Amino acid sequence: MIDKLLIIGCGLIGSSILKKVCKKKIAKKIFVFEKSKKNQRTLKRLKLKFELMQRIDKKIAECDFIIICTPLSEYRKIFLACNKYSKKNILITDVGSAKKDTITRINKIKRKDINWISSHPIAGSEVSGPLNGNENLFINKWSVIIKQKKTQKKEMKKILKFWKLLGSKTVTMDADQHDKIFALTSHLPHLIAYNLILTATSFKSSNKNNILKFSAGGLRDFSRIAASNEIMWRDIFFNNKSNMLKVIDIFIKNLKMFKQDIKSNKKNLKTKLKNLKKIRQKIVLLKQDTSKPDFGRT
Repeated sequence: MIDKLLIIGCGLIGSSILKKVCKKKIAKKIFVFEKSKKNQRTLKRLKLKFELMQRIDKKIAECDFIIICTPLSEYRKIFLACNKYSKKNILITDVGSAKKDTITRINKIKRKDINWISSHPIAGSEVSGPLNGNENLFINKWSVIIKQKKTQKKEMKKILKFWKLLGSKTVTMDADQHDKIFALTSHLPHLIAYNLILTATSFKSSNKNNILKFSAGGLRDFSRIAASNEIMWRDIFFNNKSNMLKVIDIFIKNLKMFKQDIKSNKKNLKTKLKNLKKIRQKIVLLKQDTSKPDFGRT
């Protein structure tokens, strides 16, 4: 059990952690810092057992474990506060989606006796705020734990145990591997979703048609992804810039190839589409989604 836990940022992920920690009594005492007044009011209505902090200051000295659930652009300010107030050998993790540049940048300013092991729970959603927090959000979802050269085995075990208590499956990898994988599996799809909505909006303006009124399943599903928090995704795109630029180039190359196939009425397009369809079957077999029609919607 954690003695005193601090959750910094209580949107969807932070509030979901809070609810699960409270239910399973993973910490003896829980502190929460959330700067949004609206989110503060929502948190108070949840009637959970925690103490709401008004600022990140000397109260940090009481904490043994901190989990940062804010956009990446907030990290510098948080770690500077931890440098000033936290006790020696405090354990810190986070839930950010871009790792290598973030870790490099924060390690330059972080106090040497602060143990920071970065995490990434693969359990987000397009909705945000503590009203949408779900204590079961992490059940059977992957949580990636980033291993650095100086990571202590004892502290790594604590982080792995924490995510397992929340219901996650855990895996460790280095920051470079993480950012390459998620540039393709998560970050590019979000950028494509934003671009598709931009394209639909541009098409609507130029053709004076009510495109959105007739949104088919494809546009509807992409619009769900594009409803995600804009500050969080701006920070992810900037902090995984090198990998994003590479996968964007690959995407553009393949899009041009499809364009040429359509333009030339190439007969092999059917075969290509059929082969690519098999990827969806593999995703379902790996239990990353359901095979039910319409993604199991009711």
